[in-house]
Amino acid sequence: MKSDKKKDALLSMIRLGKPMTLGEQARLVMFLATPAILAQLTTTMMQYIDASMVGSMGAEASASIGLMETTMWLLGSICSATAAGFYVQVSHQLGSNDPARARSTLRQGIMSVLVVSALLGLVSLAVSPFLPTWLGGNSHITPTASAYFAIVATALPIFQFSIFGAGMLRSSGNMVVPSVMSVVMMSLDVVFNFFLIFPTRPVELFGTQIMMPGMGLGVVGAAIGTVSAELVAASITMYILCFRSKELSLRIDTGRFLPTWGVVKRALHISLPMGLQQTIMCSAYVMTTIIIAPLGTFAIAANSFGIIIESLCYMPGYGIADAATTLVGQSMGAGRHELMKRFAWLSVGLGVTVMAVMGVVMYVGAPTAMAMMTPAEEVRRLGVEVLRIEAFAEPMFAAAIVSYGVFVGAAKTLVPSIMNLISIWGVRISLAAMLAPSMGLRGVWIAMCIELCFRGLIFLVKLKFWNIQTSCKYYGKDQ
Repeated sequence: MKSDKKKDALLSMIRLGKPMTLGEQARLVMFLATPAILAQLTTTMMQYIDASMVGSMGAEASASIGLMETTMWLLGSICSATAAGFYVQVSHQLGSNDPARARSTLRQGIMSVLVVSALLGLVSLAVSPFLPTWLGGNSHITPTASAYFAIVATALPIFQFSIFGAGMLRSSGNMVVPSVMSVVMMSLDVVFNFFLIFPTRPVELFGTQIMMPGMGLGVVGAAIGTVSAELVAASITMYILCFRSKELSLRIDTGRFLPTWGVVKRALHISLPMGLQQTIMCSAYVMTTIIIAPLGTFAIAANSFGIIIESLCYMPGYGIADAATTLVGQSMGAGRHELMKRFAWLSVGLGVTVMAVMGVVMYVGAPTAMAMMTPAEEVRRLGVEVLRIEAFAEPMFAAAIVSYGVFVGAAKTLVPSIMNLISIWGVRISLAAMLAPSMGLRGVWIAMCIELCFRGLIFLVKLKFWNIQTSCKYYGKDQ
């Protein structure tokens, strides 16, 4: 395709040390960011569809999933950090024109992420009967919440390879396949959920009423549908990565899958700060759930729906951050330090612009979005209020998201991780704990809005005074 050829030509300019104009840099950012944004949006739409299907069964069904949401974020974040330790290395190695070494890292990464995700899944499965009660759920929702989480825990290696495969392809500059697989996954999720969640029922099709078969599994059906869709997408992604990729196909040469200390050491240098940060940050999200749980079923459901709808605004930021990670990583591998910083600021500027627009859309469209999620009036009203509070934080949230992606691409994750932790625990959790008793769910989201603005500000300051030469020298010693 013409756009792919242009993108590959621009990426080759980084690797070959050719000068790039500002226009060429901006076009490359857009070439990589656009499919990544679409991938993130389709993933979010899958969550939106899941939630709206379950929401049609009432507030308790929604609360069952909402109660487990933050813990599932924790598991996903650990998987993401584990994968990043390997695909960031691959982006550096491809940037330095060393695809053979990149394939070696890929092989060792496959075995490493399999072991980590399997262990994590077993631990999660073991605690699944008790976790909903620990999180403060009432007896009406804990059985279904436990069953939902147990299914997700069992399938954790599937989710891990979906993240790993997509990250590896993006590191090579292939943003299209992960995007297409996100659409495939979303489409399959809708189909599976349609038959798994609801019982056999009459449906009008082209003016004729027919009996639509269904299994009526409810919340459990939503979990099985999501896992099944993810399995198909992950399998195709890994096949394309390992057998069809121009630079990373494992058919090009042979090598060992057993990890070596050198590769693991570099992976830990990247992944450990990210993993610890995500663990502690998601622990903060779990703490937020504990703060919200006593506010009642309506508050839990409204918070869950609000998070899903808000993610339609911030997921484009994560797509742009993925592009920034690739561009900064390949520029670093090629030793082009000034180009790194230009890509960083272009990416941040694009992220802030896109998410500012999305914030306006969220403020205006909040009533419609909540109406599509649930028929419960109290849940709708609360959801609209908190979404309109959060809309004001979106531009600075973008600054934090994309800046963090820049530092991940440069393999500088320790200080940014500490900044994230200070922000969420020092600002969000403390404010939420103070405001929730008097202001309810609104107080929790006000605390979130203030914290995201603070986080964006400190990341912009960090990026402004970032010493790229020192960062590159430090990483070089790790080689």
